[in-house]
Amino acid sequence: MKIGIVGPGAMGCLLAGKLALAGNEVILLDHLQERVEILNRRGVSIETGSVIEKVRVPAALDPQDLSSAECILICVKAYDTRTVAETLRGLPKGPFFLTLQNGVGNVEALGRFLPRSRILGGITSHGATSLGVGRVRHAGKGDTFIGYGFPRRGKDPDQDPFLRRLRETLGRAGFPTQTVTAIRNLIWSKLLINVGINALTALTGLRNGKLLDFPGTRRLLLAAVEEGHKVGLKKGIAFVYADPAAQVEKVCRLTAANVSSMLQDVLKKKRTEIAFINGVIMREGRRLKLPVPVNTVLTQLVQTLEASYAESLR
Repeated sequence: MKIGIVGPGAMGCLLAGKLALAGNEVILLDHLQERVEILNRRGVSIETGSVIEKVRVPAALDPQDLSSAECILICVKAYDTRTVAETLRGLPKGPFFLTLQNGVGNVEALGRFLPRSRILGGITSHGATSLGVGRVRHAGKGDTFIGYGFPRRGKDPDQDPFLRRLRETLGRAGFPTQTVTAIRNLIWSKLLINVGINALTALTGLRNGKLLDFPGTRRLLLAAVEEGHKVGLKKGIAFVYADPAAQVEKVCRLTAANVSSMLQDVLKKKRTEIAFINGVIMREGRRLKLPVPVNTVLTQLVQTLEASYAESLR
């Protein structure tokens, strides 16, 4: 399959490398010329335990280089989704667009500029840690789900020829994938995992698994997830986990060595996705008149951390 990937961060490079190794024609799109030059010179390197896989994946600056792609995977930070969607709307109307991003609102942001019939939503629980430009550690495996970004009446994603082909393509690359009818429920279910893990790792500097080793972080993790669960239920979300808190703890153990994407951002003193994760629970909780004190504090602390990078003694 011809695949474009927008965003050569940890997850983008993991997907690009694995898909290329599986025989697909992959191209990475980035907006930084220096990074594109490094990627074209070095390729992508994936570290899994003691095994290192290297593969050449072409990188480009011009969105038109994705014109022949059958599917374009969106792997940028959630706050960049709107900009990317505007950039890609000049492409021919052929490709599908699959978001595998963190947070809530990415499908809707894409839908403002791109054909809704070509937008796919998805989530993955694979963990990836950036080790530098084009270098990534595959820190944990998990489930991947895809589906129509916007519901199609009478359409069964399991019977969709392209979704079936995409599912098989991802599976052969090491991402066992299922198609689902209500991807919104999966996106919110994944949101709860990020709500429990990301902010706490960013604030403490701990890897995912270590959050369970300290009573304080474990209590805050469970409380944040409980608040998010109540907000989702009030919004009519049908969560796929009977016990979301237990699922978050499971993910912590499965990705114990992973440095969360938000912690990676903080370590690099970059903007985080807090507004699209715990910030969503804070805003929706207020709108629905539900108490969300833990998510409010976590959101405000991470926002303060971001704003004070230059003044921080750390």
